[in-house]
Amino acid sequence: MSLESLFQHIIFSEHLAEENRRLMRQGRALAGASGLGAGGLEAEGIRRQWAERGGQAALHVEGRTAERCLITGPRNGDSRKMDVFKHLICLTVRSEINRCRENIKKAAEELNEEKIKLESKIQQFSEKAFLLQLLKTHENALERQCSEITSQRNMLLQTFEDTKRKVTEEEEKFIKEITDFNNEYEVTKKRELLMKENVKIQISDLENEANILKMEMKSVERDSGQLNELQKQKSELIQELFTLQRELKGFEDKKKEAVCTTKYLEAEKIKISEKPQNDAECLRLKKELELYKEDDMQSVYDALQTEIEFLQLTLAQKDLQETNNL
Repeated sequence: MSLESLFQHIIFSEHLAEENRRLMRQGRALAGASGLGAGGLEAEGIRRQWAERGGQAALHVEGRTAERCLITGPRNGDSRKMDVFKHLICLTVRSEINRCRENIKKAAEELNEEKIKLESKIQQFSEKAFLLQLLKTHENALERQCSEITSQRNMLLQTFEDTKRKVTEEEEKFIKEITDFNNEYEVTKKRELLMKENVKIQISDLENEANILKMEMKSVERDSGQLNELQKQKSELIQELFTLQRELKGFEDKKKEAVCTTKYLEAEKIKISEKPQNDAECLRLKKELELYKEDDMQSVYDALQTEIEFLQLTLAQKDLQETNNL
């Protein structure tokens, strides 16, 4: 339901309630004026109005009876019918008033709902209008910024074109001056002569370097025999060094094993120290302990280490000699 139709419905309901109250007052006035002849016309008007508003057949009959009572005066039994007619009028008016009140209440509720919806829509519209205003402001700012950037770009392009034109003019002027100077003093011809002389000098230098390299190559070829011999000796010494290193590693492993055995035997010695000296097992362990003394193994290790250092020194001297020969 739209707001306009809702307002029209409320106005119509109020008008209908007011009309019902007016008719009720007129009915009461007519009921009190039973001796007036002119009341018949008013009773007829009331009856027609109630008939137009949907009065029932009984109300129509009672209306005719009331009319007759108002015109000719009350007859026998008409007083009771008049009371019934009044009662029906009151009930009808009350029901119509209640219905109008319900319609008014319903219309008020609908009006409140529509008012809430309208307020919500107004708030949304205000927010959207505010956002639209912000967007317009932002758009105007962007347009101003765009126009400023465009003007700056045009100014920079104009400056660039002017600078480029000036540089081109200066370059052409400089080239022209250089050309005139060369033509006036024949600098170009002298330059060509100088270039030819420089090329000849460079060619002679390169030829001298080539001759020197050839002589060095011949010297290297003569010394290549000695170099090969030294290289062979170097390979042999390296191989011998690797062999000695492997042997040294083997001796170190044996030394570690002997040390472990010595520690084990010392532990056994501590265990059997309480045994008698004439025990056969004790005597055997003492002899085995003497065989694996650490001093003997240390002397062998020192001898091998000395030999390896001597070989490394010899190899270094040979490398130094090869370097000097080269």
